[in-house]
Amino acid sequence: MSPPKIPRQRTAREERFARRCAAITDSRVFDVVIVAVIGANAVALGVETYPHLGEFRPLLVALEWVFRAVFVVEIAIRLGAYDRRPQDFFKHGWNVFDFLVIAAAFLPGLHDSTALRIVRIARVLRLVRFSPGLRTIVTALLRSLPGVGGFLALALVTLYVYGMAGWLIFHDEFPDQYGTLGQAVLTLFVLLSQETLPDLIQQGLTVSPWTLVYYVSYVLITANLLLNILIAVIVNSMEEARRLEISEGMADRDGDGVPDEVDRIAVTQRIDDLRAALAELERELRIERDDDQARRARSG
Repeated sequence: MSPPKIPRQRTAREERFARRCAAITDSRVFDVVIVAVIGANAVALGVETYPHLGEFRPLLVALEWVFRAVFVVEIAIRLGAYDRRPQDFFKHGWNVFDFLVIAAAFLPGLHDSTALRIVRIARVLRLVRFSPGLRTIVTALLRSLPGVGGFLALALVTLYVYGMAGWLIFHDEFPDQYGTLGQAVLTLFVLLSQETLPDLIQQGLTVSPWTLVYYVSYVLITANLLLNILIAVIVNSMEEARRLEISEGMADRDGDGVPDEVDRIAVTQRIDDLRAALAELERELRIERDDDQARRARSG
């Protein structure tokens, strides 16, 4: 039976390196620098869309490699801040997203391809992690997906029913818009913006005055009922995301199961209690000392 492996003790240099990485990632300057680099990367990507760059093309290629190097160093520093548990880095969704977006640029076969350009564009989305407001919105959108799924199902049923009704009413008179179920649904989908509503109502009135009921009922159901349902789902998800971000901000770095903010309040309360006890003890000792001095004076 082989003896158990003894974990290697960390050296002082490794501990200093982890502390420095953690201090860098927690600094505001680090976030500002990365945001500036992401912004510069976005500007460079926009410049590449213009034709006839000529002598600026090699400069843009060099800048691309500079951006890659900066982002790789950023990920290395963030990993180093986790000390002996770098796997904890991948427990956070934004860290996983950053790692995948940065690592994907080095995959073989992506040289000067559409996939590589998409990966480079995705880097701009990393700005979301540096803005609490944007993070809350993205979290709310992700948490609203189940509710949005139900909304989409209801919207599809509504479009199908009204599409079939529109095909039955208008397929002979307006085959370009209602000739098939697909064309009818597409026409009604465009109608969600209500820009084509006056023209469609005018066309419908040439067929029958009752077509006004068809369009008015459709607009009332989609533009009012369905839209309000969607807004309610997103607003509810925003509130949940805000509460989640507040709870995540109350971290538990000491692992005792109690948020650090609660720990801080408890420690402050105990310190106040100790100060009050010390003041009471000093008062009692002062009274006893005064009594002793009085007894000595009387006996003398």
